[in-house]
Amino acid sequence: MSLPYGYAKAKIVHGPTLPSKRLDDETQYHQHLNLDVAGQQWDVAINVGTDDADDLLRYQLVYDFHHALVSELESAAAGQKDLTGLTQLPALDFLRSDLLSETGPWRNTNPMDGSEAVEPVASLARLLASARSHGWDVVVFGRFYKEGGGMHDVHMNQGSGGDHFRHRPGDDRTDHNDVWQDGALLVKRGDGGWAAYFSRFTQQSTDTDELGNPKDA
Repeated sequence: MSLPYGYAKAKIVHGPTLPSKRLDDETQYHQHLNLDVAGQQWDVAINVGTDDADDLLRYQLVYDFHHALVSELESAAAGQKDLTGLTQLPALDFLRSDLLSETGPWRNTNPMDGSEAVEPVASLARLLASARSHGWDVVVFGRFYKEGGGMHDVHMNQGSGGDHFRHRPGDDRTDHNDVWQDGALLVKRGDGGWAAYFSRFTQQSTDTDELGNPKDA
């Protein structure tokens, strides 16, 4: 059984802000947005970096994103779309689809200390501020909060090593690896084009098995 996954298509009503979250071995940074999803205010946490030099974030921020997926998203109704268990687009899988075939190389972030002047924070903040001020649609793919309206895991969700992330069939107690559950942010720009943000961590393998676990684990 997969974790609840899908996307929300909505307008930004607040943000972005840049809070930090302390984990056992690192501090992660997320740009948080509030979206109006069917009249409810949702919190969305988009990963933008970490202070852990051993497991930094890699990202792609593409301002001229072209893919057949955008036509489907453009015609989709606003609101929440559940894609749990789907094994084809519009569910996202960076490794099993051609989603990233024309997006260029991954860029490495530096260890973060909370500054809003570093990348991808600065560029993403400008894009999201424009989306908010102009009322552009944003589409966020990720996993739904277990309680309350919101989304997290807006990054690649497979290839992580260690017991905490290991996908064991029928066990959904942790945010484990899975296929066709990758997260991303897409923005419908005012000129009709689309921008897209994709991310993954340096320790995530890009060679995964049918459950989303690293093949070499």
